[in-house]
Amino acid sequence: MRENLEFHSLDGTPLAAFLQTPDSGGGPFPAIVLSHGFGAVKEMALDQYADVFCEAGFACLVYDHRNTGSSGGALRGEIDPWQQISDMRDAITYVGSRAEVDADRIGLWGTSYSGGHSLVVAATDQRVKCVVSVVPTISGHQNTIRALTTVAHAAFLSEVNEERTARQRGDEPRMIPISVEGTGSYEWSKVAGVGTTYVNSCTLLSRANRSAYEPGSYIAAIAPTPLLMALMTHDTTCLTDVQLEAYSTAHEPKRLEMFPGGHYDPYTTQLTAVASASRDWFETYLGNKQ
Repeated sequence: MRENLEFHSLDGTPLAAFLQTPDSGGGPFPAIVLSHGFGAVKEMALDQYADVFCEAGFACLVYDHRNTGSSGGALRGEIDPWQQISDMRDAITYVGSRAEVDADRIGLWGTSYSGGHSLVVAATDQRVKCVVSVVPTISGHQNTIRALTTVAHAAFLSEVNEERTARQRGDEPRMIPISVEGTGSYEWSKVAGVGTTYVNSCTLLSRANRSAYEPGSYIAAIAPTPLLMALMTHDTTCLTDVQLEAYSTAHEPKRLEMFPGGHYDPYTTQLTAVASASRDWFETYLGNKQ
């Protein structure tokens, strides 16, 4: 059963979501909170993950980040990781208040940008009893400098400084594409975004926020919460080598699952495999009593 709903962040921003519960009824069920990456929306494959988890007996809360998709937020396209982390905590609070959910058995599933958020929240919020991080952002700085030449990086920093000045004097935010033609992000989103609320646009300062975001620094603090990292062998967006190095700093219980492909394959060719590995991890550590 799927219920479309809205819950509110601490500052009152409405966040669009759906709560999916097993058709078998009963409960209260262990629950999984799912959210997507940079600018992506819940209908871009996360509903398929929820189907797999629900079939295994989990309730799933899947939501859009503020300023994106069907969620509220006055500054459309502004993507702030720390605000999204605060909203993720509010999602945990909301799902734990539902009668269908066992508030003592809540897990997190995040991917890409939200994969980084799930690491931060799992390390700092004891309500999280199990976490799955799929192709996560580990180091915004490494992602940025390895995607740009030295000259392009200097130009980016200059643009950011100019934009901060413009925003301070009250100018409208400068909007830029999330992805451009010819990139993996563009090729995936132009297909996955059809018929959804996805918009290929964000503020320039969203890119600055991303370049300064270092969620990998939290990974050693996640234990004893069980951590599964699901990675692709050739992730050139969030950098497989950086992800593997971060995983090596995590403490037990932990598990690494590697799948062939690139950053967007968890939403396409490797969806079934990643969903199955995620489900198995949640079944082990959320103590599903189906």
